[in-house]
Amino acid sequence: MRVLIIGAAGMIGRKLTARLADGTPLGKPVEHLTLVDVVAPSSPPGFPAAELRTADLSKPGAATGLLDGRPDLIFHLAAIVSGEAEADFEKGYRVNLDGTRNLFEAIRQQSGYCPRVVFTSSVAVFGAPFPAAIGDEFHTTPLTSYGTQKAIGELLLADYSRRGFLDGVGVRLPTICIRPGLPNKAASGFFSGILREPLAGQEAVLPVSEDVRHWFASPRAAIGMVLHAATLDSGPLGWRRTLSMPGLSATVGDQIEALRRVAGEKAVRLIRREPDPAIQAIVGGWAQNFDASRATSLGFTAETSFDQIIQAHIEDELGGRIPVSA
Repeated sequence: MRVLIIGAAGMIGRKLTARLADGTPLGKPVEHLTLVDVVAPSSPPGFPAAELRTADLSKPGAATGLLDGRPDLIFHLAAIVSGEAEADFEKGYRVNLDGTRNLFEAIRQQSGYCPRVVFTSSVAVFGAPFPAAIGDEFHTTPLTSYGTQKAIGELLLADYSRRGFLDGVGVRLPTICIRPGLPNKAASGFFSGILREPLAGQEAVLPVSEDVRHWFASPRAAIGMVLHAATLDSGPLGWRRTLSMPGLSATVGDQIEALRRVAGEKAVRLIRREPDPAIQAIVGGWAQNFDASRATSLGFTAETSFDQIIQAHIEDELGGRIPVSA
């Protein structure tokens, strides 16, 4: 199998690459792997012969060159995050929309070629007012530029699949928590920060109230989702090609209580409250709870408690133990 990962230098891309090196999660060996991002991806352990490329899909012709080997499977993970897309309107549409359209057009122009494309979307495609739990029939009325860009990407994925140019499966990922590494420009970044930093013995800033509720899954669960999408029988999807992924509905207060149970009061005391009305306004327009029965009926899974999410971070990022300093 020939696999192309676009956005390979990002957190999901790096973890997906590592998972592909760990056996055969796609059901067959990966014979050729191409990793692409706007910054140079790292050569992954387990794939010494991986092809590493730098490319900006928003530039004319960039996507066409990535399809020379006609990959059987394409993971389209590349995007700029919510806060950055809101702050820089032009960049958000250029990267998140133009880049996606350019990729799909490059595929369409390859005669006799129809790869599986896994497209990572977001729960930001939905906008308030919300029902108690958002089902698969709820309309997409995003309240941010990022959500709008992802919603358009979902429509393109469905239409290009309907026309037989590609075989697309879209996954609306919950907010990924706990994200490893340094904070990014996502408005949702504090959801990870208030757990990640205290677990490492560092101070974290909480910009919203503790009653803010959101929809979460761990990086480990997210990788499982995109891998499952890669091998899913797309027939039952019809032309509704994007699925809301399962996750955990929890408040910031629930997060903090889970941190207290797992790491103790000392870790909780490292959270500093600094209200930020701009972030509160963005987060207040996001979805809080989902009925993801369509996805779960097709085999997608996620955690059911924040204790599990924290434990996954400890196992995957902290060597299985909380640092003494925490």
